[in-house]
Parts: sequence; C-alpha cells; structure tokens
Amino acid sequence: MSPTTSTTVQLARVATGSPLKPILKSSSSVLGTRRSRDDAGLDNHDDDASSSMEGAQSPPRKRARVEFDLENIEVHEIGARSIAEIRNEIRDTLARHAQGEDEDYDVLKQTLQGKPVSYDDDDDDDDNDKDSDPVTIAKQRQEIKGYFIALTSFAPRLGRSCDGLVRGLLQCQWLGRDDQFAKIYIHFLAALVSAQGPRLTQVLSMIVEKFSCSRPFEWAVDGWAPVAREVVQERLHVALRYMLNLFPVAESVLEPILASKYPFHEESKRPHLVYVDNLLRLRQYSPGLKNDIMDLIISRLVKIDVEMQMDLDDMDDKLTAMVGMALKSAQEHEDQDEDSDDSDNESVSSAGSEDDEYHRVKTAKENIEKMDTILDNLFELYTPMFADPQSQEAMDVFGDLLAEFSNLILPTIKSRHTQFLIFHFGQRSERLIDAFCGTCINIAFESQRPLVLRQSACAYLASFVARGAHVPGHIVVNIFEVLGYHLDEMRAVYEISCRGPDVRRYAPFYALMQALMYVFCFRWQDLIRSAPDDVDKEDPLSYLDQEIEWVPEIKDIMRRNIYSKLNPMKVCSPVIVDQFAKLAHHFRFMYVYPLIESNKRLRLSQYSVGAYSNGGALRDMSFDVNDESWQQLSSYFPFDPYQLPKSKRWVEDDYLPWRPIPGLNPEELGDDSDEDDLDEEEDEIDEDTATEEGVEENH
Repeated sequence: MSPTTSTTVQLARVATGSPLKPILKSSSSVLGTRRSRDDAGLDNHDDDASSSMEGAQSPPRKRARVEFDLENIEVHEIGARSIAEIRNEIRDTLARHAQGEDEDYDVLKQTLQGKPVSYDDDDDDDDNDKDSDPVTIAKQRQEIKGYFIALTSFAPRLGRSCDGLVRGLLQCQWLGRDDQFAKIYIHFLAALVSAQGPRLTQVLSMIVEKFSCSRPFEWAVDGWAPVAREVVQERLHVALRYMLNLFPVAESVLEPILASKYPFHEESKRPHLVYVDNLLRLRQYSPGLKNDIMDLIISRLVKIDVEMQMDLDDMDDKLTAMVGMALKSAQEHEDQDEDSDDSDNESVSSAGSEDDEYHRVKTAKENIEKMDTILDNLFELYTPMFADPQSQEAMDVFGDLLAEFSNLILPTIKSRHTQFLIFHFGQRSERLIDAFCGTCINIAFESQRPLVLRQSACAYLASFVARGAHVPGHIVVNIFEVLGYHLDEMRAVYEISCRGPDVRRYAPFYALMQALMYVFCFRWQDLIRSAPDDVDKEDPLSYLDQEIEWVPEIKDIMRRNIYSKLNPMKVCSPVIVDQFAKLAHHFRFMYVYPLIESNKRLRLSQYSVGAYSNGGALRDMSFDVNDESWQQLSSYFPFDPYQLPKSKRWVEDDYLPWRPIPGLNPEELGDDSDEDDLDEEEDEIDEDTATEEGVEENH
C-alpha cells in the first residue's frame, strides 16, 4: 500500500504470512511451571477485542474491564513498513551491538522510547510539516507497535548485554497510548519474562511503580488520545493479573516490591490513596497476597495515625482550628475539581500566616485526609464479609483482623483510629466479641510478653468493653470478674514485697486496676444485680441514694485491691480515679474520698526504686521533684470517640458516649463546685480526639 494513499485503511495480521506464534511454549522455564494462555484468562472474551480506546469520548465505566485477545492482534497499516522489515532491522541491529557497534542500537532505543526516526530521503525542510501531518503521525504510531510486535521473537536475545535496551523498553509510556498498543506491550512483557526469567522483577517493579500515578500528565503521550484514569488502572491490573497467572512464582517476587514502592508517609495524600486503591484491586485476584497486602496497608496506616496524633498534640488551639478550617474548605472544593490539589493548597494557605505554620497545618490536614479516606475504603471492603457475622467466613476474616491488631496496632503507642476496624466489626456478634476479648486477655496475662504490650492489652480490653455500644451486659460482668480474678492474683504476689505504691515495679497491677475503674465509670448499670422498682433505667439520676444490689464479688474485688498496700488510687490516672470516686460514692458502691485525701500527703518518690528514688536524677534532668505525674499511669484508652469526618459514619453507633449526670456533686468535703466546672471535670474522662476540639467543631 502506498504511503500517499491516506484515505485507505487496511486491517492486516501482524505477521506477513501467518499469525504470530504464541510466545509461551510448552518447555520448562526458569520461573517454574508456567500456565497456559487460556489459564491466564486473557484470550477468550465475548467483547470485540479489536475495539480501540483511541478517540473514545464518553467516560468509561468505573473499573471497566479492558479485554485482551492476544491471539488476534491487528494493526492499521498507513504506509508503515512490514513486520518482516522491522524484524530484519532488529536482527541486524542486535548483531552489530554484539560486535560493539552501537550506533543503530542507540537509534533503536530512541525509537522504542517514542522518539520518531525518519526513513525517507525527503529534504529536512519538509520534516516539520511531516511531523504534524496526520498520515505521518498515524504511521509513527503503527511503526512503534510494529517494533514491539517484532521484538517478541527476539526476547531470548535480550539478556544482560541488552540491559540498556530493556530499561528503555520498560520506561515506555504504554499506558497513555491506545488499547491496541497496550495489548501488544503486555504481549511483549510476557515474552520477555518467559525468555529471560530474571527480568520478572524488573517487569513487576515497572507495573507496581505506576500504582501511585493519578494525574493524566503522568501517563499522557503527545499525539495520542487522552486516556482516562480508570482505563489506566485497569490496564495495569490486566498486565499484572496476566503475569501472576502465567508465572506462579510471581506472587513471591511481587510481595517485597509492593512494600518498596509504597509511597513515603510524607508524600501527599493522592499517591497514597491511589496506591492503596490499586492494592485493594490486586487483593481481589491474588489470594496468596491477601494477608500481606492488608498487613502492608495497616502498618503504613498506623504510622500515619501516630504521626498525625503527635502533630496535633503539639499544636496550640490556633493551629488546630486552622487544620479544621483547611479540612472544611477542602471538603467544599472536593467535588469541584477532583484532579487538582490547588483548592487544597489555597484552603491551607488562607488559614496560615507563617511558613512553618503553613507547613504544619498542611501536613496535619493531609494526614487526616489520608487516614480518613483509606479507613473509609477499608470499612467498605470488609462490610460485605460480615453480612452474616455468625458465618465461618466472618470468623476467618476477623481472625486476620485480630492478627493485624496483635502484631501491628497493639504494639504501637498513640494509634488513634486504625483500631476502630476491629472495634466496629468485633461487635457484630457475641462470638466475635469473645474472640477479641480473649485475645486481649491472653496477651495481658502472658508473663513472657513485654510489659508495655501487656498494659496496652488491658487498655484495649477495658476501652472495648466500656465503650462498645453492642457489648451486652452479661459480657461486661464476665470480663469484670475475669479481670478481678487476675487482679487478686497479682496483688497476692506483689504485696509480699510491697512497701508502698510504685508504678515501675507493679505496673501490670495498676494497669488492670485502672481498666476496672474505667469500665465501672461507663458500665456501672450493667454491674447492678437489682434496683428498687421506682428506678428508671433511662434516668441515671433515679439511681442516686437508692439501695442497689451489685453483682456478687464486684464490690469485694474493688475493695480488696483499692485498700491494698499497693494503693492504686495514688498511682492510677487522677482523672479516672476522681470520676470513679464520684460515681462509687453517689451510687453507694464505695466511699474512697478519705483514701484520696490521705494520698495527697503521700510522696511516691519515697517508694520508687532505682535511680529516681532520691530525686537526684530528676533534678539533673530539670524535672520538678514535686511533680509526680511521671510516676502515674497515663489515661490512654484507645476507643474514645472517633472524629475523622468522612469515615466516622461507620462507627458513630458503635461506641457509648460519656454521659455526665446533671447535678452530681462530688465534693463531699465541704468544698462546693460550680456546675459548669463539674461538667468540665466529667468531660475530662474523654481522651483528646485526633482532630481536637477545633477540628471537631468544623465537622
């Protein structure tokens, strides 16, 4: 066909005489047993495989399938050379390269990277006109397709001596071209890996590296029709699924690549969100990587969670309010321009004045948005799996969540939101509740475990039981009694050598005692065996000054341990001790104010062991010797109210809010308090939320 016949378009097979032979032969491979092309699931489709994405103007369906018929690759010849001619050129070029002559080899690399090379003898003055001529552009498009088609038969020769060429081939912008080119390119990748087993890592790395691409300029190619992001992502997964199906060893090679290509935590939210979305898609067709993918996502999510919490803790009220304003502004602009971060940046800059403040607010805002969107996606992913919470499938999935909780979340101090996955799904049935509580109890009372892990398990268990709106009362009683039993055992052991309260020596005991007081503050109604008939269960005030019968042993457990030599009321968090004392007194459970008052005259330093017992080390470190807060437990409880604006919809009905009792006056020692001050004191039992008050008010 003459190059000048621009109106003639001929469909032809890629090979001149017969269709191109399959690249995967029946012989053994260095990659192990290979599956057939039929097994790969990419050759037999009902849809028209020859349809091109080029020129399509209507938006693609979400996650639309990109179909590949690798047995019937057709090209539109518009004056392009034949495949046989291109094949001969490549053969000669590789032969000269082997002899050390690289001029044609370098030209070939440029050509395969999309840089056009002229084969006509026309004058240079006509070059610019030719480059913009539609026929020339079409010819160049078809020619680069021809090169990749021809290269499949030379895959065995693309060994170490051709590393530069292979690197160039893998850098080709194949995602931004048409559907036909993507088919040809994936066909070539399979041929390359089939012939050169060690290239598998390079090919998989190239594919995964593009998981974080989210903007058109990252894949667009001049002269080719724009390609939608959904189509780009689908092409990536068609290629990856093809490799996984053809080469069984690919899963083990892929696992470390996924971790190495994960966006760094300081990168903006967009690469994170797109990368995680692609990981979740990969999880759907790669069963062997399901757990590894979730471990990777959760581990990186926890890091963001902790960084976000630490950043917000360090901010003053002004900066916290600025974060809230930036989040609100970003939400308002989200629907206006999905592919632009300009509105986000403006919303932050308008709130800030100093460069340092701008950076801190922007970082906090982006971390919150990363957390929020990723968690929202995970909640959505897991929800169908717990449609029947009694099923074995739900139990198996929850087992995976428990493993991630035990290995990744529990050991991390200051994780604030990631754990709500287990909080939400763990309340779907009593069987799941029991599984979570059992896991925490086992960790809390295994002496081989690190102390910090055991204390954290106590906090998680207490917070789950206290805050879980769907945790039934009888389970609250059972957990309280189990914890009380272990508390008595610890006390019996520790009291033998105890001289007085010492958080460093008896930390497990104090952590458990604090957990029980925390549970009592939220679930005291569930610990009541019976109450007079005139008590209204919906009105806490109606319980005041009533003759209440508590569950047997509950009161004895608390009394034995509170009045022990270990004196937990001096060491446990003052906020929790104060709230417990209020409720216990007014519901006639226990009167501990005399003990609290006497503890004010007690100095913890006289019982401390080690270098800090005499206060010298504290003075050297500029500590205030009169400040005993460092010798007391923190009041960290991990399931305090969830405040991420988007994903909180999943858990809003899962936790019990703190409900102060109006008019409850704790001051029995003759010191009256203003009701407003009391409300503030009661509210202190809620830990600071990740977004703080300023952000919460804006959402």
